[in-house]
Amino acid sequence: MSRFQVKKVAVLGAGVMGAQIAAHLVNVKVPVVLFDLPAKEGPKNGIVTKAVEGLKKLKPSPLGVTDDAVLIGQANYEEHLEQLKDCDLIIEAIAERMDWKLDLYKKIAPHIAPHAIVASNTSGLSITKLSEALPEEIKPRFCGIHFFNPPRYMYLVELIATPTTQPLILDQLETFVTSTLGKGVVRAKDTPNFIANRVGIAGMLGTMKEVENFGLTFDVVDDLTGKKLGRASSGTFRTADVVGLDTMAHVIKTLQDTLSAETDPFYSSFGTPEVLKTLIEMGHLGQKTKAGFYKKVGRDVLRFDLASKEYVAGGEKSDEVYARMLKKPAGERLRLLRDSEGPQGQFLWAILRNGFHYAAVHLETIAETARDVDFAMRWGFGLKQGPFELWQEAGWSQVAQWVKEDIAAGKTLSNAPLPDWVFNGPVADAGGVHTAEGSWNPAAKQFVPRRHLPVYDRQHFPENVLGSNAPKAETSGRTLHEDDAIRLWTLDDEVLIASIKTKMHAISPDVAEGLALAVDMAEKDFKGVVIWSPDDVFSVGADLQAMLPAFMVAGVSAIEGAEQELQNAMLKLRYANVPVISAIRGLALGGGCEMAVYSSRRVVAMESYIGLVEVGVGLVPGAGGLAYIARRAAENAATSMNKDILPFLTEGFTAAAMAKVGTSALESRKLGYVLDSDIIVPNKDELLFVALNEAKAMFDGGYRPPLRRAFTVAGRNGVATIKGQLVNMRDGGFISEHDFHIASLIAGVVCGGDIDAGTPVTEEYLMALERQAFCSLLTHPKTQERIMGMMSTGKPVRN
Repeated sequence: MSRFQVKKVAVLGAGVMGAQIAAHLVNVKVPVVLFDLPAKEGPKNGIVTKAVEGLKKLKPSPLGVTDDAVLIGQANYEEHLEQLKDCDLIIEAIAERMDWKLDLYKKIAPHIAPHAIVASNTSGLSITKLSEALPEEIKPRFCGIHFFNPPRYMYLVELIATPTTQPLILDQLETFVTSTLGKGVVRAKDTPNFIANRVGIAGMLGTMKEVENFGLTFDVVDDLTGKKLGRASSGTFRTADVVGLDTMAHVIKTLQDTLSAETDPFYSSFGTPEVLKTLIEMGHLGQKTKAGFYKKVGRDVLRFDLASKEYVAGGEKSDEVYARMLKKPAGERLRLLRDSEGPQGQFLWAILRNGFHYAAVHLETIAETARDVDFAMRWGFGLKQGPFELWQEAGWSQVAQWVKEDIAAGKTLSNAPLPDWVFNGPVADAGGVHTAEGSWNPAAKQFVPRRHLPVYDRQHFPENVLGSNAPKAETSGRTLHEDDAIRLWTLDDEVLIASIKTKMHAISPDVAEGLALAVDMAEKDFKGVVIWSPDDVFSVGADLQAMLPAFMVAGVSAIEGAEQELQNAMLKLRYANVPVISAIRGLALGGGCEMAVYSSRRVVAMESYIGLVEVGVGLVPGAGGLAYIARRAAENAATSMNKDILPFLTEGFTAAAMAKVGTSALESRKLGYVLDSDIIVPNKDELLFVALNEAKAMFDGGYRPPLRRAFTVAGRNGVATIKGQLVNMRDGGFISEHDFHIASLIAGVVCGGDIDAGTPVTEEYLMALERQAFCSLLTHPKTQERIMGMMSTGKPVRN
C-alpha cells in the first residue's frame, strides 16, 4: 500500500500562527522545524527562540505539555534552508503580504524535496496568485491551508486548491490534517477570505450595522448572540476582543480590497465600523491590550461608549422574553422574532435573515456544497448550527418567503435576490439543501455526498449536518441491554460497547450495575468492552444527587454501601478476563477518572480533561482513586533502584489533594492518569474506531488480566512527612483548615494508614480506608457547605 507519510514538517514564519501551528505538530508527535528571518543582533535563531519561549506563556496553552516546547526545531532562512529537503510538508505562515510571500517562495524553491507538499496558511490572499511564484514542478503540490486561531483548539482547517493543484495532493493533505492533526477539513474555493471568514466576518459586520440600526449596547448584543442563539458564549463583541480588533480590521480590509460592489452585492456593508476605527486609533485592540469593546477594572467589566469615548458600567442583559423565544422550535422561534415589536427581537431576526441571505447568494462562488458552509461556520465560529441547517429546520419555503419579502421591503443589507434554486427545483422539492443523498451543489445543480476518503472509514459517527439522516450512535448497532442509565450494544458482534446515558454520564448505582453486566456479557460472548459515549463528556463522576435520598433516610451506612458497590465495579473492570477500554473524550472527572484508571487501557482524545476533583466538594476520591495512586507508586518504586515509595507517591498525592486536572491527554499522562502504554487520538471522531481495534488486538494477542497481588505502602512515616508539609501550607495561609483536614485524610489512605512503612496491603484494604475517609467527610459541616454550593451554583466553595 502506498501512502503519503509526513515524517517532518517545516513551518515558515514564527509569528502568532506559525509558532502555534508548530506547537500543535509537536502535540501530535510530528517532528517540526520552525523558520524565521535571521536576527539582526545576537544568535541568528533569536526570533524563533523568542517565539518558542513565548509559547510557554500563552493561555490557553498551545502545547499539551509546556516542556515539549524544546522539541520544536529552530532555524533561519540564511543558514538552514538545506533542512527543507528533509521535510514532507512545508507550511508557510508569514505575514499577510503578497510580496513578502512571493519573495520567500523564490528563496525556498530550490530546497524543496521533489515529493513535498507546500501550503500557505493565509486567511484570505489568493492561493492561485501565490502559486505563480513557484516553479512549474512545485505548482501541482501547492495549495492553501487555513488554520483557525488558536490552532490547537479550533477544529476547522480550510484547504484551498489552485487550478494546477493535483487532486491527489489535496486528498493526501486532508488525510494528514484529519487523522494526525485531529481537525475537521472543509475545502474552500479560492475566493477572498474563503468560506468561514467570508461568511463569518460579513455576519459580524452586518451585526454591527444592525446594532447601530436598533440602538443596542454591546453587552446586550453579546447576551443575545451567545449561547442563547446557539453560538459561542463570547457572543459578538467579546469574540472580536479575543480575536484582536487589529486582526479583525485586517480581515475586513481584505474583503474591502479584494471585493467590490460588482463582485459582492453586500459590499456597501463592508465599511469598517466607526467604533472599530476609534478603538484601533486609541490602541485598544481587545484582549491582548486589556481593552477593546470591553475593559476589566478590578472585578468589574466595563463597556466602551463611542459617544463619550469612555468606558462605562457594563453587564446589561437582554430582555428575558427573547431568551424564552429562543428556546422555541426553530420555525416558531423565527416567526416570533420576525413578528416581535421590540428592538431586540427585530435585531435577532435581522441578523439571522442577513445570514441566510448572504450564504445563499454566495454559496456557488465560495463553496462546493451547502454542507461546507455549515461545517465551516460551526467549526470556525462556534455556531451550534450553520445558517443552512437552521433555515432548513425552521421550514425552508416559509423562511425563504420571509427573506424575499424583506428584500422587497428594503429591510436587508442588499437588494440582491435569493438564487432561483432556493425556490425552484430539487432544493424546494426536498425542503432544504441537506438530504440523505447529499448536500446541494449549486454549480452542479445536484445533491453531492460527503467526500469519501479512506481516512473517513475511521469515523463511525462523524459530525454531520441536520437533514443528512446520518446514522446516530444512540440507535445504531445491535442493542443487548438498555435502561435509563446505560446502553450495552455492539457494532460488529466482536466488542461490546457500554454507553452511559445519565446526565453528564454521572455514575449512579444503576450505571455501576450496568458496567458489571457489560463485563459478564463480554466474558461470555465478546472480545472486550469499550466504554464510550458520543459526546464531549466521558463521565463527571459519582452521582451525588442519586445518593442523597439514601443518605437522608439511612445516613452514612447507606452511602458506605453504595461506595463499596462502586469500588467493586471498578475492581471488576480491572480484573475482567477480557480487555476493558475506556475511550475518553472531554471530561473524565472524579469517578470518571477512576473508571478510566481501572480499565485495562485508555484510548484518549487529545482534548480530554482528566482528574480526581472530589476535594472541590469537600470529599476524597471514593471509588478506588486513592488506592490506584498508592498501587502505581509501589509499582514505579519496584522498578527503581530507590525503594523508598514516598518520592513516587508525591505527584499522585498532590494531584488528588489539589484536584489537579490534566488539561490535555498529554498533561494527564504526566499526572499518571494516562499511561505510556495508552493511546492518544488526535481526532475525536476516530476514538471509537481505535478503541474497538485496540480491544480486539489485545484479546487476539492473548490478553490476561493482572494478577491480584499485595503491594507495599509508605505507612505512618509517610503520613507524618506529608502532614508536616501540609502544616506549613496551612500556617502559611495557602490552604484552609478544612483543606488541611481533607488532604490529611488523603495522605492517610495513600500511605496505608497507621502501619509500618513497607507493609504489603491489598487494593481492598485501601478501598476500605477510602470509604472510611469519604463517609467521615459527608457528615462534616464544611463539606456539606461545599456540596450544596456546588449543586446550587456549579462553582466550588472555598471554606
